[in-house]
Amino acid sequence: MKKFRPLAIGMAAILSSSFLAACQPGDADETTTVTPAATTTAPAETGDSTDEATETPTDTETDTTTGEAAETDDPTTEEPGDAEAVSLTVWTPAEDQAEDQGNWLKLMTDQFAEENPQWDITWTFGVMPEGEAKATVLQDVEAAADVYMYANDNLPDLVAGNGIARLGGETEEYVKANNSEALVDSVTYNDALYGVPFTTNTWFMYYNRSVVSESDIGSLEALLEKGTVAFPLSNSWYLASFYFANGGTMFGEDGSDNDAGIEFGGENGTAVTEYLVDLVQHENFINDVDGLGVAAMVDGTGAAMFSGSWDYGALYSELGDDLGAAQLPTISINGEDKQLMAFAGSKAVGVNPNADNMQAAVSLARYLGGEEAQRSHYELRNIVPSHTALLETNEMMEDPIVVAQNNTFDNTSVIQPFVPNMGSYWTPADTFGGAIVNGEVTADNAAEMTEDFNRSLNSDGIS
Repeated sequence: MKKFRPLAIGMAAILSSSFLAACQPGDADETTTVTPAATTTAPAETGDSTDEATETPTDTETDTTTGEAAETDDPTTEEPGDAEAVSLTVWTPAEDQAEDQGNWLKLMTDQFAEENPQWDITWTFGVMPEGEAKATVLQDVEAAADVYMYANDNLPDLVAGNGIARLGGETEEYVKANNSEALVDSVTYNDALYGVPFTTNTWFMYYNRSVVSESDIGSLEALLEKGTVAFPLSNSWYLASFYFANGGTMFGEDGSDNDAGIEFGGENGTAVTEYLVDLVQHENFINDVDGLGVAAMVDGTGAAMFSGSWDYGALYSELGDDLGAAQLPTISINGEDKQLMAFAGSKAVGVNPNADNMQAAVSLARYLGGEEAQRSHYELRNIVPSHTALLETNEMMEDPIVVAQNNTFDNTSVIQPFVPNMGSYWTPADTFGGAIVNGEVTADNAAEMTEDFNRSLNSDGIS
């Protein structure tokens, strides 16, 4: 297993919007760092989805010079001569700019500038977590970064607010040629491509090799017999996996039919709720909040926990090679094995349709999401790559975290729906998961509570 430096835990504070000033052309090595304003609380490093409803974008697309979302032509090399003065503003998470984690962004932009001498680039860097993209960019689209990173569940709002450019031509071909179909789908909206994906965004299972054997990791019931199992049941991003396992659906079979709603009720849904009521009463079950899962794994009592790459550093520093990782296990409902299915998405690099130099912005986005940048992201920050050529290398195929995350994405996950009514899911699911953990949902009222839960998932909270 490759040893990584642990991920940073804190996020840089989000400062005032007065820092959102346009960068003026200057020397190629002139660099200014600003922090964009934000109006919402940052999601956890997990990339968990927020509970905000999305808006439906208009179908009209116009030329990028209007500032509206439109298909963007690919960059072309300038004719030899004097370098063109270009200003580029880039927003990424704080960790990508942290010196103690290698300052990935500066490394990549320095390399980009060196490889593109046709542009004399003045850089402006700002801090924005991927999950805050829709709130921050749409606060003032024209003043937002030319290039920024975003979590793919932000995409519908970004498109609706004309805050992201459609990518076409060679960039579209590059994305489709070097990513799985599921990754491409994750940054495609209304049949248009809107970003260069650089990692999958999902959760998987960690386990302690000194507590469980490889033959145990395929079954949640087997794991519970060997030690404590920590699962964040009161977190809506995780709860749905149990209902998906027993045939539950969201917005149709492929998640694209807004009118189809969420189907977590009926006999199948009740059976899941009854399973969860029994699960929380098991002596080895832990509802994973406030780091309880990591603590159990570190003290040696934990058999398994469910999280993502963000917890790798803390776990590996204590468990070393005893730390294992795998795709999700099955659960046994009424004597039948059912496969848990995680929500999945991606993180990608997007382009502002208001960028002054669209050629340079699109070229930079493709570079920051490209193979070399993904390798550097992996080496410096443990960011699991999505580029197919990288995933086929021995280094990646031998890394259990890379294998676990991508196996989960490919085999035991559901792409998180983009539809507007998805916003109705998060709060009721948090509440229902908490009610199960707290004992408010019981075997006697499981059927009734499941139907109430399913109705709340399909309500706007008013009617």
